[in-house]
Amino acid sequence: MIACRLRRYSAFLTSPVLLLLWGLLSGCGGQPAPSAASHVQEPGPQEASDSGATVPKFKISWTMHQNLPVAEDAVMVRALEQKFNVDLEFWNLANNNYESLLDLKLVQGHIPDLFRVRQTQDLLKYQQQGLLAAIPEDLLNTHAPNILKAIREYAPAYQDYGRINGSYYGIPVINPTNIYRVPVVYRQDWLDKLGLTVPGTLADFEKVIYAFANQDPDGNGIRDTYGLSLEGMNVVFGAFGQMVFTDQLYFSRKDQGLVIGALEPDMKKALHYLRKWYRDGIIDPEFITGENSGGYKHLSHAFIKGRIGMTSMGNYYHWVQDGDYLDWSLDHQKTARLVPAEATFNVKELTAKNPQAKIVFGRPVSGPDGKRGSKAYDMLMSFTAIGADAAQEPGKLETLLQMLDYVSASPDPDEAAALQYGIQGTHWAWAGTGKQDIILLPPYNRMFSYQNTIGANIGMTLPVIPSDRRDQWASTLGLDHDGIYNALEVATPSLIRNSPGLIKLRDQAYIAFITGERPLEEFGEFVEEFMSAGGAEVLKEANESYRELIPHRIGEQ
Repeated sequence: MIACRLRRYSAFLTSPVLLLLWGLLSGCGGQPAPSAASHVQEPGPQEASDSGATVPKFKISWTMHQNLPVAEDAVMVRALEQKFNVDLEFWNLANNNYESLLDLKLVQGHIPDLFRVRQTQDLLKYQQQGLLAAIPEDLLNTHAPNILKAIREYAPAYQDYGRINGSYYGIPVINPTNIYRVPVVYRQDWLDKLGLTVPGTLADFEKVIYAFANQDPDGNGIRDTYGLSLEGMNVVFGAFGQMVFTDQLYFSRKDQGLVIGALEPDMKKALHYLRKWYRDGIIDPEFITGENSGGYKHLSHAFIKGRIGMTSMGNYYHWVQDGDYLDWSLDHQKTARLVPAEATFNVKELTAKNPQAKIVFGRPVSGPDGKRGSKAYDMLMSFTAIGADAAQEPGKLETLLQMLDYVSASPDPDEAAALQYGIQGTHWAWAGTGKQDIILLPPYNRMFSYQNTIGANIGMTLPVIPSDRRDQWASTLGLDHDGIYNALEVATPSLIRNSPGLIKLRDQAYIAFITGERPLEEFGEFVEEFMSAGGAEVLKEANESYRELIPHRIGEQ
């Protein structure tokens, strides 16, 4: 079962019959729609209009997020071709190998018309290589008004991302669910047994993790439990305003510029705590290898196995307990009904080992100066661009923007649902009495990425407020507060070159400080080593990008 709440949309297909599909997508303004048996005309450079004038029929190449290739006879593709009088060609570049497959095409001289720039740092590279078209702002306003409206309404700080030298070369793609930070998770059953409550301050946190390690919360009579491991340490760093153990270098704002969080002097204060806790046996001695021991990367095996009682690993949807919220499911009569959500990922694995185990979310603990936070992921996902060749054909850029706006931001719920999920009554149906929740129908509710195969969901993600049932539940947990984001969302050339070595240097130094292999008095020496290893160049470029290339930034509206 998959059930989703739609945010903004309305009227496309009201039956599974292709007659209605073509009728609603044809846009003929009163002209009779082609029947389901009608054939789309063979591709050609031009077609004759009713008045006898020739209308250009563009051939449009399109890239998007894909797990499976679009089928040759994809029903949604045929409908879009009919509506916009175009021939659509999908490049079918698998998402897990997207950049290398795209680069192979580019080297061969092929440039996609709808150009997905998955890695934000590549926008400048592709623009400098002459692969992208400048998108005039007046054309964006005229032909993609719904996309711009969503960005300006829900993510105004990002509306000028994608500008290079004053011109738009990419439309920012904002992930709406990244308003939710990574949760802070405790073993509720351990807290209950020890007579403790969820901590709110760093001092209270210290009491809890010492009790987890020293007071036998699992009741087996053996001292084999610990307070926290690697991921939980980020909550301690967050109590001093920074993130450290992350897969990218996290920057923060300070004095009208950027600094690298791991180099800030307050991190010495956080390390004092962690060093003491490690010496006292409160931190899992296996923290160096991390909490995940293989398989799905968001599983905290240390937590699942009962070694630690606190973590900040994974995301909120990895920690759903049975009955946390209600979601739609199909009963035996294929009728949609609301049922309690089932446990997911970490909780599912935890309760399989210990059926009595329960978890609880807590707010990131506050430090001595009132700072608090847990890790939050970049809001900026990618850019949607237009290939340079597309701008050479009169009218093609306008058509591309119209199509992108239509498939991404139709204001009609039926239409938007169909564009995302396929034919109503065949692939999906409305659940409940209002047009808010949809449910996928068999066999599509059990098929992986079927939307790719039928040519649905080809647009860009918009930053509309998350409102499906799972996200409504997340909002009740306060996860949209206290997130610590990376202040540099578009990597610079020096960061791309140097970040692997700098991250390794950072992690090695922090582990050595925590375990006592290196005295904290050498923190200043570590900073110097970091800057000499490329950190100075990275920080210089980051500030240049922050001040000059991105005029609007998060939190400065």
